[in-house]
Amino acid sequence: MNTTVCSLWSLGAGQRCRIESYDKALAENYRVRMMELGFHPGEVVTCLQAPALSAPKVYRVSNTMFSLDDEVASHIRVSLLGTDAT
Repeated sequence: MNTTVCSLWSLGAGQRCRIESYDKALAENYRVRMMELGFHPGEVVTCLQAPALSAPKVYRVSNTMFSLDDEVASHIRVSLLGTDAT
């Protein structure tokens, strides 16, 4: 099985992924806060909106929507699952 691992920030609208880990560059307080919000390793995340010009992207995790910018989302390592059919 060939799994593509990339950052959460690299997802386009409609793409789904599974959170693998956080990279070491993300501060501990951000890692803790993201896990409090439901961004746990193993959790499935869908990118709902990916606006142009580096604007924050909108993600769905555990039936809740969150807006994240690249300063946080680029440090969350994920494996791609495909696109969301909903």
